[in-house]
Amino acid sequence: MQVTLENEKENVVKLNITVPAKDAADAYNQAVKRISQYVNIDGFRKGKAPRQVVENRVGVERIKQEALEGLMPRVISKAIDENKLDVITQPYITSYEYNVGEDLKVTAKVETRPEVTLGDYKGLTVEVADSPVPEDSMEKALEGLRNQHAENKIITDRATVETDIVKIDFDGYVNGEKIKGGEAKNYPLDLAHSNFIPGFAEQLVGKNLNEEFDIEVTFPEDYHDESLKGQKATFKIKINEISEKILPELTDEFVQKVGPFKTIDELKADIQKYLDEARENTNKNNSENEVFKKVIENAKVDIPESMIEREAQSLIAEYKNRLAAQGLNWDMVAKAQGEDELLKSIHEDAKTRIKNSLVIDKIAKVENISLDRTDLDKKFAELSTAYRISQQDLYKQIGKNPEILSSLSQQAMNDKVRDFLLQNNKVELTAPKKEKKAKKVEEK
Repeated sequence: MQVTLENEKENVVKLNITVPAKDAADAYNQAVKRISQYVNIDGFRKGKAPRQVVENRVGVERIKQEALEGLMPRVISKAIDENKLDVITQPYITSYEYNVGEDLKVTAKVETRPEVTLGDYKGLTVEVADSPVPEDSMEKALEGLRNQHAENKIITDRATVETDIVKIDFDGYVNGEKIKGGEAKNYPLDLAHSNFIPGFAEQLVGKNLNEEFDIEVTFPEDYHDESLKGQKATFKIKINEISEKILPELTDEFVQKVGPFKTIDELKADIQKYLDEARENTNKNNSENEVFKKVIENAKVDIPESMIEREAQSLIAEYKNRLAAQGLNWDMVAKAQGEDELLKSIHEDAKTRIKNSLVIDKIAKVENISLDRTDLDKKFAELSTAYRISQQDLYKQIGKNPEILSSLSQQAMNDKVRDFLLQNNKVELTAPKKEKKAKKVEEK
C-alpha cells in the first residue's frame, strides 16, 4: 500500500492511497461472498451463487461499495497510524477508482488536531482573592436550622403580617381575559419569601381570614411569557388560612434532637468546621481557575472554523434541551437577546471550550499524565451521587452509551491536569477586595 499526504486548508489532510490490485480483488471477492449470503437468487442456495451471477443480480457498483466498506476502515486506519496523524474526526472518502484487476486508488480526507504551542505553564505566581467566611455565617446557619424545625401556628384572630404564611385562592386577568395557568386553589405562599410577581405578596398583608379582594400588579418586562411582559393584571384573592412560623429556642435540648450533639457549643464547632472546609474548597477552586486561566492565556493555538462550528452546534443542541426543560424555546430567547448576539456568544464559548480541551491534552501528553482506574472510579462515584443511582446501574448505562465513558474520561483528565497545574504553580491568597461604598450626600 502506498500513501501520499497533502496538507489542505487549516488542519485538513488529504490521503492519496493506492491499494495493490491483489488486495483490492480479494476485497471484491469477499464482498461477493457476503452479498450472496443474504440475496435470494433462483436456482442457488445462499452463498453458493457464482460471482458473475451475483454481479448480474445486484450490480458491480453495489459489490464495490460493499468491498470498500469492508476494506477501507483498515486501510485508512493503517495509513493514519503509519503517518502518525493525530486525527480529530472520522475520515471520509472523497473519490476512488476501482477496477477489478487493477490497483485501487482512493482519496480520503481527515481533520487533524491543531498544533498547540504551550507558553509558561509551570512556576507561575498567581494572586487569588481570599474567600473568608462571612461574619454572619454562623448566625445564618443556626437560624436556618431553627427554621427547618419550625412549627406553623394557625392564626384566626388577627390580620396577616409580612412574616406570615397564607393559603390562598387566586385568579388572574389581563385586559379582562383570564391568564392561562394564572389560577390556583389553596396555594401556600410565604409572604416574607415570595417569588411571585413583584408587589403580589405585599398586597396580601393586613388582610383577614376568609376575606376576598382584588389586587393589581404589573408583570416584569423580562417575564418569560412574551404575551404578559409589562402587562397590568388583576388578581382576585381569597385568604383561606393564616399561619405564623414558631421557631424553637436554641438550647442544648434542641440541638440534641437535631443531631449527634450534646451542647450548643458542639453544634457550633461542627458548623464552624463545615464553614472552614467550604472556605478551603472555594479557595482551591478559585486557585485552580486562576492558574488555568493564566496557562490558557500563555498558550497559542489556531482553531479551524470548521471545528468551532461543530462545537457551536453541539452547544446549541445542549442549550435548546435546557430551554425545553424550562418550558422555553430557542425562538423566544433569540428574540429577547437578539439572535446574532446569542450566536456570537455561543461561538465564543465553543472556541474557549476547544482551546481549553486542546491545552489540557497537550499538557497531559508533554507531562505523561495518564488516567488509572481510581481516577475513573472517582468520577463514577460523583455521577452516582449526583443522579442517585447505584454504580452498578451506572456501569450498565455506560455499557449502552460508550459516549458517556468518553465524556467521563475527559472530565477525569481535566481534573488531573488542573490538579497538576495547581501543584506546580504558586498561589498567593490576597485580602478580598472591599466594595466601594457610595458617599452620602448631605444637604446643607
